[in-house]
Amino acid sequence: MGSLVSCLSDPCQSGNGSPPPQARRRSSTSSRGRGGGGGGRDSAKASVTIDEEALAAAAALVLGQRGGGAFERSASVRYAAKRHGQGPPLPRSCSTRPRSLADPELQPQQLLAKDLNTKDLETSVIVLVHGGGFGAWCWYKTISLLEDSGFRVNAIDLTGSGIHSYDTNKICSLSEYAEPLTSYLEGLGDAEKVILVAHDLGGACVSYAMEMFPTKVAKAVFLCAAMLTNGNSALDMFQQQMDTNGTLQKAQAFVYSNGKDRPPTAINVDRALLRDLLFNQSPSKDVSLASVSMRPIPFAPVLEKLVLTAENYGSVRRFYVETTEDNAIPLPLQQSMCGANPPEKVLRLKGADHAPFFSKPQALHKTLVEIAAMPPVGAS
Repeated sequence: MGSLVSCLSDPCQSGNGSPPPQARRRSSTSSRGRGGGGGGRDSAKASVTIDEEALAAAAALVLGQRGGGAFERSASVRYAAKRHGQGPPLPRSCSTRPRSLADPELQPQQLLAKDLNTKDLETSVIVLVHGGGFGAWCWYKTISLLEDSGFRVNAIDLTGSGIHSYDTNKICSLSEYAEPLTSYLEGLGDAEKVILVAHDLGGACVSYAMEMFPTKVAKAVFLCAAMLTNGNSALDMFQQQMDTNGTLQKAQAFVYSNGKDRPPTAINVDRALLRDLLFNQSPSKDVSLASVSMRPIPFAPVLEKLVLTAENYGSVRRFYVETTEDNAIPLPLQQSMCGANPPEKVLRLKGADHAPFFSKPQALHKTLVEIAAMPPVGAS
């Protein structure tokens, strides 16, 4: 991350805190034909219809959010009844990329043990926490597979991520970045527990949440994520990565919204290097989705050192999922984190890049189900 030693001061000492203005909706008349005659009217009608459908889709996405950034249910489940009797369901992927033996095409029920009933699990609620620059959108395959298998799934949009409207450059702390996650956990009942799944920088947010709400987290899964020790920051981890190769350093570009004489406020990833860094094994359609959906990564949470205790953070069961073809957090670095902060179990996704929810969705699903099905410690 460049000359990071000079970036250790507060990146939020200047700048106003007002939220960005809402984007204006495009008028449905902007693409209407200007000529007369029936052709013009037909073109105008078609344009209006397309615009209305687009607006309806956008409204459905927004209404599908709960608590400022969590999906309540996927559209595939909510509207399943409407598809009944209309023939076989559409395939979940239209990618022409050959499917490898490490990620076979299986039905969700084939990924579950025949005698597994999600109602018998310690919890059937899984909360997905995206990584830096990503949003809840990146979990779309995982959400569908888990829900079809009987789990209740929430995908969180962290502050300034996904469709969360806050300006990324104004995020000043890890607690502010993780607020949608901690608010969700705070709203759970005393007896409710969830499984947290963290990706990338989301590992720091999940660790922070484990320290705050240890009794509400049944298990924490770190998916090629920052699994840090007490007193360390995500920056400490990324500095180790840059010692191994220069891919990350080449791909990153700092944002100085408070001026070049102040510390960076965010990090952008060069779109031209997205595939090499993050998606070297992912289908092209998912790389295209990410290229138009990713947002800057707030710098303050990367900089912040975590305070983790054995009584809180240490009381939660942890699992790490390695990704063997990862160029952003290479396998040796993942193994180094596991060595310094050993989890209960380490699992591996062979052939997965830094976005296993794109490159190995079926294998990831099977791994998450396996972890969810592990009985509580001491259970007979």
